[in-house]
Amino acid sequence: MTRTQRSHVSSSGASPPTPPRRLASLRYASRVSDRTFFALTALACLVIIAMLVVIVGDVIIGGSKTLSWEFISKAPEQGMMKGGIFPAIFGTVALTLLMTLAAVPAGVATAVYLTEYAPQSSSVARWIRVCIANLAGVPSIVFGLFGLGFFISTVGHAIDSAAYGGRSVYGQPCLLWASLTLAILTLPVVVVSTEEALRAVPRELRDASLAVGATKFQTVTRVVLPEALGGILTGSILAVSRGAGEVAPILFTGAAYFLPYLPTKLNDQFMNLGYHVYVLATQSPDVDKTKPLLYGTVLVLLTLTFLLNLVAVLIRARTRRRARAAL
Repeated sequence: MTRTQRSHVSSSGASPPTPPRRLASLRYASRVSDRTFFALTALACLVIIAMLVVIVGDVIIGGSKTLSWEFISKAPEQGMMKGGIFPAIFGTVALTLLMTLAAVPAGVATAVYLTEYAPQSSSVARWIRVCIANLAGVPSIVFGLFGLGFFISTVGHAIDSAAYGGRSVYGQPCLLWASLTLAILTLPVVVVSTEEALRAVPRELRDASLAVGATKFQTVTRVVLPEALGGILTGSILAVSRGAGEVAPILFTGAAYFLPYLPTKLNDQFMNLGYHVYVLATQSPDVDKTKPLLYGTVLVLLTLTFLLNLVAVLIRARTRRRARAAL
């Protein structure tokens, strides 16, 4: 190459070609980094799966020896040293249903307002999102103290003073206050998951509905919510399954140490599977003797939680199939 050609290449700004040896070295380093990253992520997955297998396997092996129809259908006996856990199962199911009735409608309504009605520059919506984010980071024991101070000491005592002449009816730990406390605990998860499901609905569907003369309310209730129903139900069920296994919020708001009968009113105390596990593990006079009951209770609690998560997975799969069929 002549001096004129070199100056022309230099002035044009073109970089010289990469030598073949240097290019091969770069490709080899890239392959090594890819394989290293793949190995690390696969190892992390294997560690998580192994931990899950060990925990679930230990619970299944220990609980299957105790699990029987009598264990599920009977009440505790002899100071919870014998008998079954039916009151704890009933109390957990009743608590979960009441929590769902309180948390899901409020969470969905909040998410609809934030997504469909609140302006983008709204300071109110911004503060609501900040409060929801902060609420999601509060430890669960704080919710229990909040339920004790607000629902029981404030609202409950006010109801007793106004309607029952000061007699303690609702100013005490009970099923109602425990359910509302757990509803506040699960509310952030419901709001966030519902917001994501609503944002996933194409904007064109909203515009088409408004273009044919539908009102905003009709568009939200007949177009947006049905399209986002799968995501809303999935997020709500996952939030409910998380709340169903919480123990700290109900320690002060309604869970009973030993109550061998079923709650029949909202102001009754109740037994709970999670709290029953805690009692058997820490408060029993003979831990070794109650260990089979402890394993059986944990197995029942895990089964209920896994069933709720399975429902969420099935709803998600069905929603995806319907979306593919619509395309």
